[in-house]
Amino acid sequence: MNISNELLYQIAIKQIPNVGNVTAKILISYCGGVQNVFKQNKSKLLKIPGIGETTASSIAGFKDFQRAEDELIFIEKNNIKPIFYLDTDYPTRLKDIEDAPLLLFYKGTANLNAPKIVSVIGTRNATEYGKAFTDKLIEELKPTGALILSGLAYGIDYQSHKAAVQHGLPTVGVVAHGLDEMYPRDHSTIAKQMIENGGILSEYLSKTKADPANFPTRNRIVAGMCDVLVVVETASRGGSMITVEIANSYNKDIMALPGRINDKYSQGCNNLIKGNKASMITKSSDLLALMNWDIETKNEKKSKQQILLLDLDEDDSKIINYIKQKTKIDIDGISFDLGFENGFLSYKLLELEFKGVIRALPGKIYEIA
Repeated sequence: MNISNELLYQIAIKQIPNVGNVTAKILISYCGGVQNVFKQNKSKLLKIPGIGETTASSIAGFKDFQRAEDELIFIEKNNIKPIFYLDTDYPTRLKDIEDAPLLLFYKGTANLNAPKIVSVIGTRNATEYGKAFTDKLIEELKPTGALILSGLAYGIDYQSHKAAVQHGLPTVGVVAHGLDEMYPRDHSTIAKQMIENGGILSEYLSKTKADPANFPTRNRIVAGMCDVLVVVETASRGGSMITVEIANSYNKDIMALPGRINDKYSQGCNNLIKGNKASMITKSSDLLALMNWDIETKNEKKSKQQILLLDLDEDDSKIINYIKQKTKIDIDGISFDLGFENGFLSYKLLELEFKGVIRALPGKIYEIA
């Protein structure tokens, strides 16, 4: 990427008045690229579905690239990784979400397309009961190698990140502000530790403050990036319940820790379980069973790797490596990107499924077993 050119326009498009994530993607699609959006005259812009007079005028008249230029300097100076929604390393779990961020800013080492991602959330007013459960859950998830995702807030968020760091699991904090600061400031130390085995992720430019309106928006990333959302403690209302509603709209698996009926910060979890909006979790094996995640011993893993090395041909390897990169992908996507005919590909996928290498999901979607 020409960082002084392409990225400049990727940042600038969100600075145009009346252009958000959804509108920006429509514009880029119809114009054939982000730079081309800025080259269109008003009459051509008005022909794009959803683009009205006000938005077309804003785009055609946009000249202020200073904010984007400043951000380029900040990104380069602070070793920030920008991830555009069309980049191969953009979180694939977010791609089906209509209002997913156009551009993410990332500082860290963890794979944002890890095979297993667990979001652990809860109240800022965590009790010893909630903290102890969070620590034990994450300790027991260590053999899965799962990425632990949360929002780096006080309470359960902090406890989940802390436990992941202590037990050697990668952990990513999704923040509601720019990467030039840390909110709350008390979490600056844990954030630095997370960057070494995990990371900090944001959709906001530097100098963006942690305004209250940013937190529900941030929560859609926490909900969208995970395979399963675990709610440890929450009142009947609050940020965690907003995240649950978002995750439910994304058809994510949701689990909740039950608690005593009179405890304020168990009422939300109890209601979720009672209303069949969440499965009950009391131990890590509940999560493993719901997600059908196996924990292999070292010998089992070594044995499987040896079988693969002996039995796989070049086409098999291409398919497996592709599915690993994508985490989950349908047969049409594999066929299109790898150039295999559907008949041949179906045969190969069936073979790999029989060997226990991949797993078929509903809708002709495949993942690594």
